[in-house]
Amino acid sequence: MHCGYKYTPEPKPRGYPEEMRKQAVQMYVDGINLRRIARHFGIHHRTVSLWVQASAASLPEAPVPSEVKTAEMDELFTFIGNKKTGSTS
Repeated sequence: MHCGYKYTPEPKPRGYPEEMRKQAVQMYVDGINLRRIARHFGIHHRTVSLWVQASAASLPEAPVPSEVKTAEMDELFTFIGNKKTGSTS
């Protein structure tokens, strides 16, 4: 009787290289979004998301300043907030 499995003397490596994972997580920490990272490596953005989640516990805490001297307003928020919609209320 045949079990359906094929014997492979040297199995092919699966997954992505550890260096690639580390680089993707570092790019995310540096502020690059998941989809851009995924396009850079030619993989699905969900894969990058899983790598980030898996390494989240080992990432350092984000620094929090004791005082804020300068605050910047997001340009998109300002644009949308000042945009006239044309509807009357």
